[in-house]
Amino acid sequence: MDTELQQDQYVNTASPNQIEALKGSESGNLAMLPPASENEEQWQKIGRQISIFLAKIPEYIGSFYQEYKLLIISFALLVITVTALRIFLAVLNAINDIPLVSPFLQLIGLGYTIWFAFRYLLKDSTRQELATEIRLLKKQTLGREESQTLS
Repeated sequence: MDTELQQDQYVNTASPNQIEALKGSESGNLAMLPPASENEEQWQKIGRQISIFLAKIPEYIGSFYQEYKLLIISFALLVITVTALRIFLAVLNAINDIPLVSPFLQLIGLGYTIWFAFRYLLKDSTRQELATEIRLLKKQTLGREESQTLS
């Protein structure tokens, strides 16, 4: 019964040319293969097209970069900024999770705020000193006078 099922399942898909090539071979020699068909020529044509495309990829990338240079740089800076911000927040979260470090840092911030208020904000002379330091810092940072920034 098994042999009948196996015989029923066999379907001969070989073409008459392939059968003749196999019949023509002698018992000691290998069977001759049929000649190349159009299918192989199509594969060679597709292979040539792919190799030409792969050879031109650097040229395509270069022209794409030249055309969209500003957009690419802006996108890269945005990705770098977001990544740096995420890393910074992750580090802050890790520090904040350490016991007693968070309250200690809050005490330091509160102490500095109180010192700053007493040092610079209570008296008129110290407020003027602070304003002078801010103007000097602006001048050093921007490289121009305050009057130039207003006009």
